[in-house]
Amino acid sequence: MRLSKSPEIKICGITKLNQAKEIALLNVKAIGVIGVKDSKRFVKDKQRRAIFSELSNYANSLKRVWVIADLNDEEIDFALTGQGQPSVIQLHGNESIERVKYLRQNHPKVEWWKAIRLRSPKDLQLANEFSTQADALLLDSWRPDKLGGTGNRVPLEWLKDFSIKPPWWLAGGICAEWIPEVLSAVKPWGIDASSKLEVSPGVKDLNQVEALVNAVQKQANYF
Repeated sequence: MRLSKSPEIKICGITKLNQAKEIALLNVKAIGVIGVKDSKRFVKDKQRRAIFSELSNYANSLKRVWVIADLNDEEIDFALTGQGQPSVIQLHGNESIERVKYLRQNHPKVEWWKAIRLRSPKDLQLANEFSTQADALLLDSWRPDKLGGTGNRVPLEWLKDFSIKPPWWLAGGICAEWIPEVLSAVKPWGIDASSKLEVSPGVKDLNQVEALVNAVQKQANYF
């Protein structure tokens, strides 16, 4: 059960160190960096480590999220050594429940989130199944040609009665203007914003990021 009335905020698709630092000062809960190579927001190892190293200097509660899809053990193990490690790994590919279980057992110091791309309300059953193994779930919209960052929205009516034990985050088309409708309809643990806050892929409009933070806080005060 959620104790706080205000959902947490994750800003994803960060590519620039200076923007990561400025966004961290807005007291968001999590900042995400993309590790999917065919994404327009993909960040190479050296830059990702620089961003995460800097973010580790902020509050310990700030989550450093590395978003990947179907990486092998060698690539994951390498990212979890040395400087600039993620504190959360978000699995955004076709990882099975058994794969999530295996990764959690082998890397217990890292949180493992599983993204579920919803094509219909029936896919929420898959979310329920993954909820037994993942530390958190992220519900996103589905497109056949992209894993995420599409700006497409999950129909809120699908989520009206959705409830699971682990925290769950809502992604897809999140922006300040949509927050009143979202938080009036559903109560996610957190929201994940990316493409709707951008000037171009991977470059955020910091005014829009701040507007989102303010909108979430303002709307939460009504409850």
